[in-house]
Amino acid sequence: MNRCSWCNLKNPRYIEYHDKEWGVPNFLDKYLLEMLILEMFQAGLSFECILNKRENFYNAYDEYDLDKICSYGDEKYKELLENKGIIRNRLKIKASINNARIFRDIKKEYGSFYNYLEQFTKGKILYETNLTKSKLSDTISKDLIKRGMKFVGSTIIYSYLQAIGVIYSHDKECFLYKNKKSTQ
Repeated sequence: MNRCSWCNLKNPRYIEYHDKEWGVPNFLDKYLLEMLILEMFQAGLSFECILNKRENFYNAYDEYDLDKICSYGDEKYKELLENKGIIRNRLKIKASINNARIFRDIKKEYGSFYNYLEQFTKGKILYETNLTKSKLSDTISKDLIKRGMKFVGSTIIYSYLQAIGVIYSHDKECFLYKNKKSTQ
């Protein structure tokens, strides 16, 4: 069975993620926060590296309880810095807490984080392959940066939109490939 070229066929966790989660629309706030944190930690690394530590991130970040993350202080920051199960990058850890607080503000403003994204997507799923950024990811990235988020450049946001199912990008050779014509 052919899969996307990025999927390491020697890693069962990665295959599971590719086959059952990546590109599947999931717009629940808890999932959107989790993927935002994981994608921002990916900056400069492979997502496979992050995925292999996903359970550790889940536990370290209190199961992505938004209120808990937003209340993190110096003690929790130090705890995260010492956690060998996650990526221990000072700037990314600080950014993850900061970004969660901005995520919460956006959620309050729009009712949900997906409602915020929808102002850019108009509720549509985009079908495109072989891109790492787009006008959509550029626009969302600029707005998030303007709001104060870090590690949310256009490439990270593009990956995020792929992960949550706003952009459907399975390779043409992949058994999961679909295009807009095949879904209508």
